[in-house]
Parts: sequence; structure tokens; C-alpha cells
Amino acid sequence: MTQNTHLEVVTQFYDTHPISEKQVLESLAQDGFDPSSLDQGILKDYDQDHFGGPAATDTLAQLANITKSDHVVDICCGLGGPARYLAHNYGCRVTGIDMNQNRIDGARRLTERVGLENQVSFHCANALANKLPENEFDSLIAQEAFCHIPDKPRLVSECVRVIKPGGCIAFTDILAGTGTPESMRDRLQREMAFTELNTQDGYRTLLDSSGCIVNEIEDLSESWAGILVKRLDMYRSLEDQTIASFGQAHFEKWDRAYSFFVSLYASGELRGARFQAHKRDRLENEPHRC
Repeated sequence: MTQNTHLEVVTQFYDTHPISEKQVLESLAQDGFDPSSLDQGILKDYDQDHFGGPAATDTLAQLANITKSDHVVDICCGLGGPARYLAHNYGCRVTGIDMNQNRIDGARRLTERVGLENQVSFHCANALANKLPENEFDSLIAQEAFCHIPDKPRLVSECVRVIKPGGCIAFTDILAGTGTPESMRDRLQREMAFTELNTQDGYRTLLDSSGCIVNEIEDLSESWAGILVKRLDMYRSLEDQTIASFGQAHFEKWDRAYSFFVSLYASGELRGARFQAHKRDRLENEPHRC
């Protein structure tokens, strides 16, 4: 798949995703909240489009040892839920990048609604060529996003480039299992925009060769199997909103695709993991932040 095709596929996937700025605001209104008068404590229960919700973001924050003085970068930030959560709960500055302009526009508007625009900024950028300054950030996070990005060596290299020596990378991703057949990968690419799936060992090797020391890899496959069943139920609860936005056929297509995806965790054919590493200092006996 060429880079341009990859961009088009992933952009289309998220432009027609059941979770959107419009859906978030509609759900808030349905639950009796005024979208024109929000605070982050309320919004966090509606804008966390990743596995495990705020608790998963807290785990990454703890692994990255994020503090008030830090500048954190969120790669493939989507609508910005984790970025806002980190800024509000940890006091840090956060920069989020995503290649989908609609997601970035929505992230900015939601951030302004809760008054965090001075702590959180968003930029439309490709993670493979993000144009962020070198050695700029104290920590980097990402959640279930790298599966959408081809050329993993270039991706990991770009992530490592932008963090300071001693800085921490903490991310989760959807992974291929042992012997995942090409037919299954092709279907996931068509239906879920999973451009390229890596493995635990694959990421360990890439992080090491890009100048990092891997401190921890936690297998999340079993816990995700349960989480994903609940997420499928959540998406089905959005049936009316999804149909209103994209039509009955799209809802049915999404339901088939996500049901297939969830079944691969139940069968063990897909995996998931959380990674924590730090960028090597010139002298590795110097202290690092994570």
C-alpha cells in the first residue's frame, strides 16, 4: 500500500467512525449536559475513544512518569480525549498530532469548550514525517493507533527523534498473533484500516535499533478480549446516531467489521500489548525519567 493510499483509507475510516465530535456533543445533550457549558470532568466520560478509557491513560502517564512540568506528545491523538485528560489531571502541556484534519478540528473545538487550549494544542501531521522539533518532548504516548500506520521502522524512528534523551515512550497497540493469515490481515485492512500489524518482538527490536531501551512490555490480549466485547455493545448502542449520520448500510457494515475484529481476540488470533521504553542518554548510566 502506498503512503497516499494509506492516508486515504485511514482518513475515510475515521471520517465515518461512530465516535465523532458530533456524536460526543449529542450524547452529552441526551444525558442532560449543556455542551456550551462543559468541564473536563464531564467530557472525559464521553471523549475517550481507546481501550480501557481514562484508567488506561493513567497507566501510560504513570509509566511515563508525567509531571506538571512536562511537555507530552500524543501521536495519532484523534479527538484529543487523552491529551485533555493528561493536561487536566497531571497539569502538563500536551501536543497532539493526527493526520485527519476533521479529527484535529474537532479536538480543538472540544478543548476550547473546556478551557484547556492554553495547555493543549493540536496539529494535522503524518506520524511518518511529523515535522516536530527534535529532542522536544519529555514523553510520548499513543493508544491503539500504530496499527493504522505502515513503515514501522520509520514510525518508531520519528517517535524517538522528537523526545529528549532519557525521555519516555509509552504506548499500546493492536498486534498480529502467531501465524495470522494474509486473508485475515487483508480483511482487517479493508474493514478496520489496519495498514500494518506488528508484534511484541517486532516493536522491541525497532525500539532498540532506534536508540531506546525497552523497560517493560505487558501483554494485554486477555484483558482486551473482555474490553472489546463491551466496546462492541457500546457501538451498537449508538445505532440510531450512526444511522442518522451515515445510513443503515454503514451501520451494518461497521457492525460486521467490528464483530469480526472482536472475535479475533476471543480466538487469540490478534494480540495487544503495552510498551514502555526510554531514549538512551549519551551515557546510559545517567538517570532517565521512566
